[in-house]
Amino acid sequence: QVQLVESGGGLVQTGGSLRLSCAAFGRTFSSAGMGWFRQAPGKEREFVAAISWNDRTYYTDSVKGRFTISRDSAKNTLYLQMNSLKSEDTAVYYCAADSAFYSVRNYYSDTSYDHWGQGTQVTVSS
Repeated sequence: QVQLVESGGGLVQTGGSLRLSCAAFGRTFSSAGMGWFRQAPGKEREFVAAISWNDRTYYTDSVKGRFTISRDSAKNTLYLQMNSLKSEDTAVYYCAADSAFYSVRNYYSDTSYDHWGQGTQVTVSS
């Protein structure tokens, strides 16, 4: 059974940094697309960042230059390094994975992902 487990969330002040991790269990995702989404209270879930099967990266405009997505295939783990955090980054962050290898997807859409983690809370205080 595939399981994605996020960690690394917490409370941080404006301008601070956090690194989220998403450990995958049950199968490897080193050749599949993976992504991060977030959902703030009262808002729809939105795309944050993604990494394709061949390690191309994609970001929503509001996090470009501040967030970095990466993966460690040996550890089967996805990361999101978040710097210069703002109050508007406050949300529950979810990692997601595509079940298909070497597949070209619209990584910005949550319908491109088959597996989801339970989420980790990120709160940025001013």
